Amino acid sequence: MPSRVNQKFAEWTHGCNVRESLQSIFSHIRDIPYSLAVRMDDPATAPEEILLLGRGSCTPKHYLLATMFRRLNLNVVYATIAFVWNDPDIRYPPHLRELAARLPVSYHLACRVQIGCRWVLVDATWDRMLASAGFPVNEHWDGYSEQRCAVKPLRSPVRTAYCRTLTNEPYRDNDEVELFPVDGEKDHWEAEDRARYYRERVSTRTPEDVERVATFVAGLDAWLETVRATGRV
Repeated sequence: MPSRVNQKFAEWTHGCNVRESLQSIFSHIRDIPYSLAVRMDDPATAPEEILLLGRGSCTPKHYLLATMFRRLNLNVVYATIAFVWNDPDIRYPPHLRELAARLPVSYHLACRVQIGCRWVLVDATWDRMLASAGFPVNEHWDGYSEQRCAVKPLRSPVRTAYCRTLTNEPYRDNDEVELFPVDGEKDHWEAEDRARYYRERVSTRTPEDVERVATFVAGLDAWLETVRATGRV
């Protein structure tokens, strides 16, 4: 394991029992500022890279979380969840709302962790500073309960290839997302399998899709920095 990951694991779990270690690791990774601007898709290097850069998306966050949770002798799988960015609960500025409505289906990454006899969703995607913008931040985790998914999963996995906006495909509501298994979730025991699955899904995007995603990513990152700096949307 890279030395930086070793260092942070020791720092975040020092003097803690297993439950306290889970809580500490989760909260530290959650509060790494979310950013899509820098791609860290290689499971072998992403845990080190996100600690070095101090920011990252759901993918490196959960590669790091799984690496550390497994050091506590817990079983962890990677959960891929299809969604669209045009979430009505996120308080996008008008130009980002317009862009979000035209994006293709995206693929979120979280983790499922076996704690005792239960598998629970653990999702460290959104840092706490983003709650004011409507992002569902997971706060005050008790170390064993199911967490909220960071995105609203699409209901029908069969139709996600054709779904682009809210009007084309209904979501679960917030309570359903929190309390029940995710429709169409694809679980992966190995990070390499998840990476391959993700590449296969996004490889079908058109050049126009790729351009729209790049424009949205740049605008989203700039807006999130403003939200963190001002506390306002």
